[in-house]
Amino acid sequence: MKNIKLIIEYDGTNYSGWQSQENAISIQDKIEEALKTVTGENIKLIGSGRTDGGVHAFGQVANFYTSSTIPGDKFSFIINNVLPDDIKIILSEEVNFNFHSRFDAKRKRYRYVIYNGRMPSPINRNYSFHFKYNLDVDKMIEASKYLIGTHDFSSFKGRGSVVKSPIRIIYDINIKRKGDFIEIIFEGNSFLRFMVRIIVGTLVEIGNGKRPISDMKRILDSKKRCGAGLTAPPQGLFLERVYYPDDLVKDKFSI
Repeated sequence: MKNIKLIIEYDGTNYSGWQSQENAISIQDKIEEALKTVTGENIKLIGSGRTDGGVHAFGQVANFYTSSTIPGDKFSFIINNVLPDDIKIILSEEVNFNFHSRFDAKRKRYRYVIYNGRMPSPINRNYSFHFKYNLDVDKMIEASKYLIGTHDFSSFKGRGSVVKSPIRIIYDINIKRKGDFIEIIFEGNSFLRFMVRIIVGTLVEIGNGKRPISDMKRILDSKKRCGAGLTAPPQGLFLERVYYPDDLVKDKFSI
């Protein structure tokens, strides 16, 4: 028996999200079906975390246990032969038997893309949030500073979400405009369900002048979801990278 780690890239447009669920097609389902085909085993993937329907990933991480004789670094090539074109394994490797993709994760990076052009873009419709009205990026940057650090993020938690604690750490939020596109990079220890999308929705309302910059602090302190902005749509969100202890050392982050 060995433990195999996968780094996965996927276009989430046609899926209900990462996690298996009844009466829907998930990313996890597709990869587990592929693993069944190549190993003959009923394998249960352990993911680093969920992504919602329509959300994409460049660096989702999962691991699984197998008795297969396939070398760890060959799984990516073999599985990709039976996976659909919108899901691919970027890297596979055998890791320590105790490695757990979810519990060992220390830091995550997400990217949210806003298309701020006047007219909708057919090409970008599945990979960005189209917002045609003016957005002041400087105001969004100022407002985002209130969120850096360790906070109770209950105000930015999706309704119905059940967690042991709403306390999370955001290490950095970087907002940049590139022509008609605005990219927002989030780095934190972990994120509540819909947290990134609700923060983006609130930043959009501030950038559009519907709220003052100081509203972000008031919303954060209130710990009430009803005070925050809209939940930005899923298609603009990308899971870019999941960091583990060795990654943090290599990239000179503190653990």
